[in-house]
Amino acid sequence: MTFLSFFNYWAVIVLMMIGYYCVIVRGNMIKKIIGLGIFQTSVFILFISAGKVIGGSTPVLRDGVEVYSNPLPHVLILTAIVVGIATTALGLALTVRIHEAYGSIDDDAIDAAEAQERQ
Repeated sequence: MTFLSFFNYWAVIVLMMIGYYCVIVRGNMIKKIIGLGIFQTSVFILFISAGKVIGGSTPVLRDGVEVYSNPLPHVLILTAIVVGIATTALGLALTVRIHEAYGSIDDDAIDAAEAQERQ
């Protein structure tokens, strides 16, 4: 087993950590949404990689085919991509509304504005 045989899984780990870092460290809401998108993409790659069987064929009955790949993970990922686009659009719409209300999309500026309103 070489590094290249597990390349998909290493890519998943790297993308997951980049996305997680963006969500935790960044205060800008747009950057957080981008980080969530990167994290979500890494999960898609993980499921697709786990669902692929080396040497497997499509699940169509044919003579001489012994090993089949399960199409369910791929179908679920198509659904997850659609849901991910919808949640990203909702997050961006909420970010626009927050910017209209507070004049900023930075977490610290919004917290300061909230504290100032309470006084």
